Amino acid sequence: MPIRSERRYGSGVLARIWVIAFNTYREAVRARVLHGLFGLAIATAAYSLIVGVFALRETLRVISDLGAASVSLYSVVVAVVLTATSLHRELELKTIFPILARPISRSEYLVGKFFGTMLLLLTFIAGNVGLVLLALGAFATSDAAAPAAAAAGASLVAALIAWRVPRARTLLPIPWAAAVLGLGIWLSGGAPDDQRVLLGGACLTLAEVTVVTGIALVFASFSSPFLTAVFSLGVFVVGRSADTLAKLPVKVFGAAIQELGRAASHVVPNLMVYVPPRTLLTGESGQALLPYLGLAAAQAAAWSLGLLAVASLIFRRRDFL
Repeated sequence: MPIRSERRYGSGVLARIWVIAFNTYREAVRARVLHGLFGLAIATAAYSLIVGVFALRETLRVISDLGAASVSLYSVVVAVVLTATSLHRELELKTIFPILARPISRSEYLVGKFFGTMLLLLTFIAGNVGLVLLALGAFATSDAAAPAAAAAGASLVAALIAWRVPRARTLLPIPWAAAVLGLGIWLSGGAPDDQRVLLGGACLTLAEVTVVTGIALVFASFSSPFLTAVFSLGVFVVGRSADTLAKLPVKVFGAAIQELGRAASHVVPNLMVYVPPRTLLTGESGQALLPYLGLAAAQAAAWSLGLLAVASLIFRRRDFL
C-alpha cells in the first residue's frame, strides 16, 4: 500500500491515522467485489420496484421496506468482506512492513484501517439510499423524469470529471453519493413516512456496520480472511437474534440451553437495536426517533471503541514472521 510523505499531512497521530484511512479507502473503492455488491444492491432495489408495482396501494411501503433491508444486508456483507481481506492483503504482499517501519504504531495503523473502511461504507450507504429515494420519488409523484434526470446527471458529471481528472477517480464516489442522496431527499418529499423509513434505516445501518466492522477487525487481527468472515457473520447472526436468545422458553429448550442463550445475548452486541419496527421510524409508535437514533449511535460508538481496543491489543502482540 503506497503511503504518502508525512510532510504533506503532518506528523501528528491524527495525520498518520488519516494517511492510513485514506489509502484504505482508496484501495477498497477499487475492489471488484465492492463493485459487484453495489451492482447487486442496485439490482435488489430494482426488484423492489417490480414488486411494488404489483402491490397496488402498498407500492411506496414495499419500495422503502425492501430498499432499507437491502441496504442493511449488503452494507454488512461489504463491511465483513473488506475488513477480512484488507489486512490480510497487506500481510500477504508484505506492504505492511515498510509502513510499520515508519514512526507509526500498530494501533494507529489498525485505527486508520477502521476509519478508511467506515468512510467507504458511509459512501456505499449514501449512494444506495439516494438511488432508492429517487425511485421512491418517482412513484410518489408518478413522474419518473425528474428522478431519472437527477441520477443520470449526477453520474454523467462524475464520469466527465473522472475522464478529465483521472487522479480524482477514487474520490469521486464520495461527492457522487452525497449528490444522489441530496437529490433523493429533495425529490422524495411527497412520501414523508417512507422517506423517514429509508433515512432512519440508513442511520441505523451505519451504526450497525460500525459495530460489525469492529467485530471483523478483531478476528482479522489474528485470523485468516475465511475464518474472519465466518466468525464475523456468526457473531452478526447471534447479535441479530439476541432478543430471541434471551427469551428462549424453558419447556422447549431446557434450562441449560436457556441459560446459554441468555449468556450469549449479553456477550455479543444486540444488533436488533438497529432494526426497529417500521412504526418507530415513521413515528406511529409515539416514540421519538431522534433520541432513539442518538442512543443507538452511542451504543455503536461504545462497542466500536471496545472492539478497537481489543483488536489493537491482539495486533500489537501478533508475530508476522
